Amino acid sequence: MKFLAKYIKKYWKSFSIAVLFLTFEAISDLMQPTIMAKIIDEGVARRDIHTVLKLGGLMLAITAFGALSASTRSVMASIVSQNFGTELRADLFKKVQTLSFKQLDRFDRASLITRLTNDVTQVQVFVNGLMRIFVKAPLLAIGGLVMAVRLNLHLSIVLAVVVPIVALFIVLNLRLGFPLFSKVQKALDRVNGVMREYLSGVRVVKAFNRFDVEIGKFSEANHHFKDQSIAAGRLMATFSPLIMLTVNLGIVVVLWMGGLGVDNGTIQVGHIIAFINYMTQILFSLMMISMVFNMFVRAKASAGRIDEVFSQEDSLSWNHETSPPPHTEKGRIEFEQVSFSYEGMSGEPILKNINLTILPGETVGIIGSTGSGKSTLVGLIPRFYDAVSGTIKVDGQDIKEVQPKKLRERIAMVPQRNILFTGTVADNIRWGKEEATEEEVHTAASIAGAHDFIASTPEGYQTAIGQGGVNFSGGQKQRISIARALVKQSEILILDDSTSAVDVATEAKIKAGLKKYAKGLTCLLIAQRITSIMDADKIVVLDEGELAGVGTHQELLAHCKVYQEIYRSQMGKEVL
Repeated sequence: MKFLAKYIKKYWKSFSIAVLFLTFEAISDLMQPTIMAKIIDEGVARRDIHTVLKLGGLMLAITAFGALSASTRSVMASIVSQNFGTELRADLFKKVQTLSFKQLDRFDRASLITRLTNDVTQVQVFVNGLMRIFVKAPLLAIGGLVMAVRLNLHLSIVLAVVVPIVALFIVLNLRLGFPLFSKVQKALDRVNGVMREYLSGVRVVKAFNRFDVEIGKFSEANHHFKDQSIAAGRLMATFSPLIMLTVNLGIVVVLWMGGLGVDNGTIQVGHIIAFINYMTQILFSLMMISMVFNMFVRAKASAGRIDEVFSQEDSLSWNHETSPPPHTEKGRIEFEQVSFSYEGMSGEPILKNINLTILPGETVGIIGSTGSGKSTLVGLIPRFYDAVSGTIKVDGQDIKEVQPKKLRERIAMVPQRNILFTGTVADNIRWGKEEATEEEVHTAASIAGAHDFIASTPEGYQTAIGQGGVNFSGGQKQRISIARALVKQSEILILDDSTSAVDVATEAKIKAGLKKYAKGLTCLLIAQRITSIMDADKIVVLDEGELAGVGTHQELLAHCKVYQEIYRSQMGKEVL
């Protein structure tokens, strides 16, 4: 749990202050039974009202001091735990943002959400409890034992039997409970995963009337979570009554032995009452310790899951002393014997021995059948993933020698799946360039063919976008995404099938705008339609991860069989 070191270093002073006041509170609680014994044995038994009033006043003052300490401790505990939870959640979110796609693929998305929410909350609650009852319970238990032994050594024999038995129950509780709570958190991951999947695909569910199937999937995950929670709760519930029964039996034995002592004149009544009070405090403390271990088991399981994320080391390394790229190579992209396969996938690589050079200012079309590796190929350029073998160069530099942030500043990309974020249309376009002027935003939107439909809305560029862009059509989202990339004004522009949801006429307008905009810009166009890339300077044809051909439209029609088949299937006519 190395990630906790940072927070311990930052909050240990405030934590210590809270524990100090908690100690004052515990001492106040421990002093009261002894004072009560003196009131009974020295005041009530002797009918000395002065002693009763004096000791009663002292008891009242100690109670007030304990209450003040408890209030201070509660305030400190709340401040520390809330700040700790907030900072831990923020740091975990930042860590998730730094993970490469390769590292993110190791975690289910719903699991990451659970770790950011439920798991952080479990650890935060435990930290809060440490400053409330979790430290107080051992203090009361140890203090109660010491005070009870000082009060009557003979009666303390009962404690010598009761305490080890309770300690055994607590150890068993800890050893058996940890695996169960790990399963509970995994079951919660599954519930969140099913819910997230449903919300992501709700339109498809409604279109195919698959409500019963989704309800069945959720019910199965929900019932599994219930079963795991019951199993964990049943174990926890078994030990608490056993601990209470053991301590109560001890109290019964103390009463029996104390009764005999009073009858013999060897024990005073006040001592028995004080001893029973200490036994009750010890009972309360041991119950709290049992609860502490229950919370510790859950917090440990959650902290382990959080640590799994923090322990992910950045797989993207680079040379920090790399010099900036030469200006003469601006926009040049080179693939040298590049192969790639996703982690955990067996069989043939997704990309095999790709050799390709894209010159500065070229417009390059990339085409191929579904699953041929088009999106994977362009995803390697900004280092979403690293090639398994081979070298990729941008501006004459090996991209593994360049800081990913610096590399991605040179690249603008419109991904295959268009995602819009909560905010206004203008805010989404400015994702590409935060300081973009209103004129730059409008220009980018015009080139992308988005200006007209944005301007036609009542609020124009200040139109609020619903979650995921639900208030815009697929084609409109694509055009806003293109505008977001264009406003960045980078040296490399990648469009991953970004006009698939617009009609041919709109696509032609976008392409005309891009031609004007993209002068001197290296532009990569992934397309399913051959008409989208026919006029490109160069066309790259991929087939099952291999380079099937590179050339102009006419050259490929003459020499590339894969391209000829695509042309024949889409255009409905033979190659002349």
